[in-house]
Amino acid sequence: MDFIHNFLNILLPPLTFLLLCFLLPPYLAFKCLHYIKRSIFRENVAGKVVLITGASSGIGEYLAYEYARRGASLALVARREGRLKEVAVKARELGSPDVIVICSDVSKVEDCKRFVDETFNHFGRLDHLVNNAGITKVSMFEDVNSISDFHSLMNINFWGSLYATHFAVPHLRKSRGQIIVISSTAGWLTIPKLSFYNASKAALTSLFDTLRTEFGSDIGITIVNPGIIESEMTQPEFISETRMEFVPAESTETCAKAIVSGACRGERYVTEPSWVRVLFVLKLLCPEGAFSGETIQGILYQGPIVVVDRPGVAVKPIQEPLSP
Repeated sequence: MDFIHNFLNILLPPLTFLLLCFLLPPYLAFKCLHYIKRSIFRENVAGKVVLITGASSGIGEYLAYEYARRGASLALVARREGRLKEVAVKARELGSPDVIVICSDVSKVEDCKRFVDETFNHFGRLDHLVNNAGITKVSMFEDVNSISDFHSLMNINFWGSLYATHFAVPHLRKSRGQIIVISSTAGWLTIPKLSFYNASKAALTSLFDTLRTEFGSDIGITIVNPGIIESEMTQPEFISETRMEFVPAESTETCAKAIVSGACRGERYVTEPSWVRVLFVLKLLCPEGAFSGETIQGILYQGPIVVVDRPGVAVKPIQEPLSP
C-alpha cells in the first residue's frame, strides 16, 4: 500500500500540471459559453417565494429589495421586528406582491422550524431559502477568557443556517428550489482576530458543498463569499479593530444585485467583489507568501473583543484587552 502512495506522489503532480496545460483553455471556453447560456435562460423569480434570514439590515435587507424588484414574494426573518416591518414596507413599494414578517432567532431550532412552517403555510410553497443571518466577534484567540462567549457566533452563523435548511429541504425539493448561503471570503482568506468567525464560515462552506453533492439537481445551492461590504457588521470600529482600512468596501446594493443575479443563473459560487477571487488563486499558489496568516498577523495588534450584531446594537465592546 505504501508503494502505491509513493508512486502516486511522484506521478500525479507532473501529470496534473500537464493536464491543466492541455485542458484549461477548452475548460475556460466551456465556462464562458455556459455562463452566456445561464445568463440567457436565467431563472425568473417573479411570483416565487423567497425566505431571507437576517433581513433587518445589511446584505439581507438589500437582498429583500432586489428580490422585490424582480417580483418575488418575501418572508423576512430577524429578531428586530420593527426594522423588519420597515424593510417589508419598502419591499412592497419596490414591487413585491406579498411580504410577511417573522420575528425569530435562527440560533433556536424551534424558531427555525416555526418560520419555515409559517412561510409555507402562508404562501403554499418555498422557492429560495437565503441563509444570511450572521454576527462577528473580534479578538485575538489568546485574549479570550471564556470560549463560551463565542457559542452564540457558531449558533447563529453555522447552526442557524443548518436548522433552517433542514426544515426547508422538503419544500425546496417539491419546487426544485434554490439555497443561497452567505458565507465569507474569511472562510479561506483567514484574518487574525476573527478566528471563530473564520471557522464558522469555513464550516458553512464545507457543509453546503457536501449538501450540493447529496441533493444533486433537485435543489440548487449558491455559496456566496462577500468581501468587505458596507453593513452594520463593517462599522468603523470593526474596520479599525481588524486593521482593514486599506480594503475598499463595496456597497450593499451592488453586492445584493450580484448575489441575486448569480443565484438566478444557477451559479455554484458568487464572490463579491469579484476581484477578491484573485486573492484565492494567489493564496493557493503561494500559501507561505503575502497571504499567509503569519504575514497578515504582523499588521494587527491585540485589542478588546467587539461584538458586531446585525439584529442588535451595531458594536458592543464586551472585554477589555489583557495586560501584557
